[in-house]
Amino acid sequence: MAGLEAPSSGEVRFPAAPGGGSGKLTSMVFQDYALFPWRTVLGNVAFGPEVRGVPKREREARARRLIDLVNLRGAEDRYPRELSGGMRQRVALARALANDPQILLFDEPLAALDAQTRRVMQDELLRIWAETGKMFVYVTHSLEEAVRLGTRIVLMTAGPGRIKQIAEVTLPRPRHLTGREEAALLDRLDALLGEEVQRAMAS
Repeated sequence: MAGLEAPSSGEVRFPAAPGGGSGKLTSMVFQDYALFPWRTVLGNVAFGPEVRGVPKREREARARRLIDLVNLRGAEDRYPRELSGGMRQRVALARALANDPQILLFDEPLAALDAQTRRVMQDELLRIWAETGKMFVYVTHSLEEAVRLGTRIVLMTAGPGRIKQIAEVTLPRPRHLTGREEAALLDRLDALLGEEVQRAMAS
């Protein structure tokens, strides 16, 4: 979807972009943050618009708005080494938003965080998703995270990776995994995952 790999077959189709165009503008948020250590928070967030030739005043104003959006005001002049893991991932998210992409792609972005920070960041992602109206495509190995965050959960087979089932999630937010409906969905997904575990062990 990001265009980093060429498919061996098939194709990825994107919806038309507002106002015309191909609608293929995506941004990626990586598990390991992938921030530039020699750039400040402001410099990292402004990087995409800078590459695209956006004038300095405009790109820095955009970057500051996004830094505010991810609750990092006051950290503009700090470097990645001076930030916690959660703060680094906020910078990575702001940087991904800076080119105003149609779709944001997340590759297990919270996997390296401790449980408390991960929960905080899950809530932050939901807030930012609601405020921006962007499409988020989120890869995770955690069923609990998928149930907490997702509106549509695509469960993959063990290998080769194919779609096993798509679950539409209409549960209201905030979601509590101990709730009856959430627990039922989690149990159903866990049973499907168990089928894949048994198949992998038998092969």
